[in-house]
Amino acid sequence: MSDLLNVSSGPHVRDRLTTGKIMGIVLLALLPASGYGIWHFGVNAAILIVVSVAACVLTELVYELIMKQPVTIGDLSAAVTGLLLALNMPPTAAWWLPVIGGVFAIVFVKMLFGGLGQNFMNPALAGRCFLVICFAARMTNFNYDGMTSATPLALIKAGNSVNVRDMVLGNIAGTVGETSVIAIVAGACIMIGFGIIDLKIPASYLITFFIFMGLFAGHGWDMNYLTAQLAGGGLMLGAFFMATDYATCPITDKGKIVYGICLGIMTGIFRCFSSSAEGVSFAIIFCNLLVPLIEKYTLPKCFGKGGEI
Repeated sequence: MSDLLNVSSGPHVRDRLTTGKIMGIVLLALLPASGYGIWHFGVNAAILIVVSVAACVLTELVYELIMKQPVTIGDLSAAVTGLLLALNMPPTAAWWLPVIGGVFAIVFVKMLFGGLGQNFMNPALAGRCFLVICFAARMTNFNYDGMTSATPLALIKAGNSVNVRDMVLGNIAGTVGETSVIAIVAGACIMIGFGIIDLKIPASYLITFFIFMGLFAGHGWDMNYLTAQLAGGGLMLGAFFMATDYATCPITDKGKIVYGICLGIMTGIFRCFSSSAEGVSFAIIFCNLLVPLIEKYTLPKCFGKGGEI
């Protein structure tokens, strides 16, 4: 009987799905977008991926050795950060850019705040935003078919028409991992199938963004325009792979929906009313900062504290 009265700290319910396994599945899910990016843009895309992953893993290892902390690179979270950072970079970027971005992401966004699970914003996106601010010209220089080209969203911003079919397939300029919607959705299906993510955040994000653009973008409910906005830029990659980051999204069901709505509104504001044609990265970073407030007002009430009996 005494064994039944033992009290211990949480978690009380455990799962065989470890952090390393979760990150391994995320890496697997990113392979379609990574593979297409390498096939589409060539060897420089592969170099960026390898350098970015290596930079993030080595930075975390060196930091932990210097600070005499347990080595955690085996959980693969640094590798995921490096791969996401590379997929958010233009294929023409110099090899040293992901090194700088990776060091910033791992040291200043992740490790200085306590490591995995303690970071207050997505490290990969923070690294990308840091690079965009510091090296704007290099981070907005895109190449397609051997020549510098504007992205579809930049063309739309300038009032030009785009081929939505090419955007869905990926025959466009853009960052290494954002061009093919098919590849991104294929990877997202892998994560959904393994139960790594659910659709609350991506669905509320994309639906809210669609409605916002229909109301405020000035094109009404032009389906060609709205579909191009959904397929363009890093929206799909961000919605499925970065907005759903466990450490930086709400844990409550209601909170996830509110978070997705905030993401859709912020992305729409950036795309409609700012000089930038994109906005996903900054929208996710901004909404990461709102997560503690969202959780405060969406946590279920404790029994005896006004909750339902």
